[in-house]
Amino acid sequence: MIEAEFLSYGGSLVGFSVSGHAGSGAFGRDIVCAAVSSAVMLTANTITDYLFCKADVKNQGNKIMLVLKDPDSAMAIAAKQVIASFHNHLHLLAQESKGKINVSVREMRSRK
Repeated sequence: MIEAEFLSYGGSLVGFSVSGHAGSGAFGRDIVCAAVSSAVMLTANTITDYLFCKADVKNQGNKIMLVLKDPDSAMAIAAKQVIASFHNHLHLLAQESKGKINVSVREMRSRK
């Protein structure tokens, strides 16, 4: 199962962590994993390379994490909208793939 955990701070989504494998096909042929991987890459690249928003990004093979460094900055407004759109997209994929993706939100008590 793919686990997607979104981080919420001050009422806005400010980061995410995605890991796992959907198991709906052989490695390299799993359309659910391909859809999630593509969405993760698009989200992370849009935030860092096009919006130029500073973020901590970690790619640990089967897990990728992104957290906005300064979610209160003016630059982060659009980045938070991109993360919210990604969250919505994964919810839709989870509904279509029934049991292959788990989406959750965790409230951060502090940004550190």
